[in-house]
Amino acid sequence: MLTDGNGRRHTTVALLCAVLFGLAVPAAGAAEPAPPGPSAGQEARQAARFWTAQRMADARPLDAARQAPKPAPGRPAAARRPQATAFKGTRLVGTFFGADGPRGTTWHCTGSVIDTRARNIVLTAAHCALNMKGDYIFVPRFVKGAAPDRQPYGIFHIQRIFIDPRYVPDRGSTTTKKAASDLDTAFARVSANQRGKSLQDAVGGGLTFTRPAGYTLRNVTVVGYPSHRHNSAGRAVKCTVPTTRLRGYRQLSMTCGGYYGGVSGSPWITDYKDDARGGHVIGNLGGYNGGGNDANVDYISYATAFGADAANLLAHAVADRTPPADLPPYRGLKGALPGGAGRWRKAALMAGGDYTGDRHGDLLVVWSDGGVTLHPGDGKGGFRAEQRLRQANSTWTHARAVTGGTFAGDRAGLLVRWSDGEVTLYPQPGPSGLGREIRMAAPGSAWKKAVQFTAGAFGDGGGTGLLVRWADGALTLYPQVGTGGLGPGQRLLAANGTWTKAAQLTGGDFGGTAAGDLLVRWADGALDTYAGTSSAGLGPRTRMRGPNGRWQQARVLTAGDFLHGRAGDDLIVRWSDGETTLYADTGAQALGTEHPLVHPGT
Repeated sequence: MLTDGNGRRHTTVALLCAVLFGLAVPAAGAAEPAPPGPSAGQEARQAARFWTAQRMADARPLDAARQAPKPAPGRPAAARRPQATAFKGTRLVGTFFGADGPRGTTWHCTGSVIDTRARNIVLTAAHCALNMKGDYIFVPRFVKGAAPDRQPYGIFHIQRIFIDPRYVPDRGSTTTKKAASDLDTAFARVSANQRGKSLQDAVGGGLTFTRPAGYTLRNVTVVGYPSHRHNSAGRAVKCTVPTTRLRGYRQLSMTCGGYYGGVSGSPWITDYKDDARGGHVIGNLGGYNGGGNDANVDYISYATAFGADAANLLAHAVADRTPPADLPPYRGLKGALPGGAGRWRKAALMAGGDYTGDRHGDLLVVWSDGGVTLHPGDGKGGFRAEQRLRQANSTWTHARAVTGGTFAGDRAGLLVRWSDGEVTLYPQPGPSGLGREIRMAAPGSAWKKAVQFTAGAFGDGGGTGLLVRWADGALTLYPQVGTGGLGPGQRLLAANGTWTKAAQLTGGDFGGTAAGDLLVRWADGALDTYAGTSSAGLGPRTRMRGPNGRWQQARVLTAGDFLHGRAGDDLIVRWSDGETTLYADTGAQALGTEHPLVHPGT
């Protein structure tokens, strides 16, 4: 969700990736990676004894099924179809070579250098990486016929691969045609080359991981290494063409001939220039059927479109940690919430809480047409069947703020501020309906100026309290809200200009202490937490994100217990384009792992 059609563009991607995933971007005073140790290059030097020029030249493509179609009788070949151009290659794209054993078959796929603080990350396709169980190397700007020491940047031995555990190929294959094909992306960590240089130091740059601004793009360049059978010189090929969407999948599609076996893993680059030291990569050749149609023709190619799943995987590769095995199930375009981004653009208000009594966080949504729905959580980052609590109606179009909290009993209640200043409490809404309504403030009251409010463990003794931000920037805490009323309020901040710029706020247990923690999204996109907020005052401020364009696009925030059974530390965000995201296990200092609930562009 780094970019979309609503203003989150590539110009901010490098910075945002650095903030979110520790990726490398220029920064004043940034610490340099530790220099290679005395044994740097030993693995590559050892691999060079096996990987002779002849063995690399004889390697077979892993995706050998890709081929030129046989022309139909009496029908000429499509002369106007774009065709890939062979060229000397680029420093940022190369070839993987692997062997099943000392005397086994040798294979090859395409990979590319990704710009990260680790400086040793290569992108490829998951169906390529599944085969990387033997002796594998990566060769940037591979030159056929040259020995390892004659390759322009040397060779790099594969140390570890990272594949989303939910990428499950079809039986007897490394590829799939199912929804999991959207996850056909992998990253590899490599050791230093024979000369002891890290990958990025050797090639002098890397591609910036970037989420595409939609699926229909004007010009994307795909660089890969086709099989030697169709490419006797062993040269790279490139083609710059428009892209479309592969219907039913989160994947890009292009039409360009010459992409025979060996091109799996090829980067799709939006701003390619020959021998550039950087650029933005939005996907890799792979996906449905390994990145091609059912006929495996050379001129139809697909690519996984990078999103939260690939971003999380890259973060694990950079940190050199194993991806968790308990990820929420991958649902493809269906997402965890019903409907697409077009529908969720109309989600006006959200409140998290246990509305079903099963101790899992549920999501209650008020829609722009006045409809109200309940989405019972399954405790695994997903949601069960939607429950309609109110059909579209004019009354609920006047709801201006909602929050969930345990105002009565063990179940969550719903507090609503209406456009005329009335405040009402629904003590125990659930799947059967909203239940009874209690008036907390009369129409025409001062609550008309309550711009935002949120419930949390702000009350006396850790009980549920209500924090209110008023139109003049003042903050008031009501520590004893219940069915008997709002109770006395305590002023935490007088009117001020700073807090008039608070765009959204939500309460949760982000510090893991069961105290009331406040998360604020400011108008400039900055995020702050105030841990341990209570009647004694706001807790100490921690800056989670500085001003940025991405979070300016956040429209609705709520927190709850949606994953891993920790109360109130999972943040849900509905963005301006309707994409909806869960940040699981969000802390007081950092956002948690990102999981898509509603995909962009669906």
